[in-house]
Amino acid sequence: MLEINEIFGPTIQGEGKLVGSPSVFIRFGKCNFKCEGFAVEYETPSGVKKCACDTYYAVDTEFKDTWTKYKSYEEIVNEVDKLISIYPYNYKIDIVITGGEPLLYWNKEEFQKLLEHYINAGHKVTIETNASLNLNIDKEYQKELLFSMSVKLSNSLEPIKKRININTLNTILNNTKESYLKFVIGKDFLNDAKKEINEILSLIPKCDVYLMPLGDTAEQINKNCEDVINMSIENGFKYCDRLHIRVWDNKRGV
Repeated sequence: MLEINEIFGPTIQGEGKLVGSPSVFIRFGKCNFKCEGFAVEYETPSGVKKCACDTYYAVDTEFKDTWTKYKSYEEIVNEVDKLISIYPYNYKIDIVITGGEPLLYWNKEEFQKLLEHYINAGHKVTIETNASLNLNIDKEYQKELLFSMSVKLSNSLEPIKKRININTLNTILNNTKESYLKFVIGKDFLNDAKKEINEILSLIPKCDVYLMPLGDTAEQINKNCEDVINMSIENGFKYCDRLHIRVWDNKRGV
């Protein structure tokens, strides 16, 4: 059973290495983190007020009644095909597997069939993950995946033993060609972020590193972006804006 929070697009990839690329998103429900430190306030269907990340509706199981349960990967492919057919692209649109935390489904047969389907069909497939869960990469199609690894730092308020999995980072970077790290940080966390990022980088193969400004609204992005840009320049990292938030704030399905 694959629990999907939403399938939407075509829209643009809002962050990371492929920012601006037309994409269809498949957002899985459930996550192994809460990330209360990101301080996005929301209210659950039962009326409880909480703080978490900006995709709380795919993280908090109190929203699970709004998720769709798919028994087979073909059902998901059929929904995506409807979106792909909206515009007559002369190329294969990017497919983004996101969440929540999609790697919670890594060991499910239907999840692997979904990935294999899109890789074999010639799509670029990105998996957006916190990279904290153990996984094996032993199939050829898995090596063609692009892992966008949003590793959580201490500002997430998740414990370090839970959020940093060096074995998984090494497995992904040693078995795929284009995978990369990205970190969401605010202007009040720059020094700690630098230290924590460099500690991680000292334990893994060289890869692209993107810094992104914290915020779930354009106003918050604006407050943080200049300092994050300067940190990127000073430390040789790449800066990436969060384009979807700058344009649409935290509106869903765009």
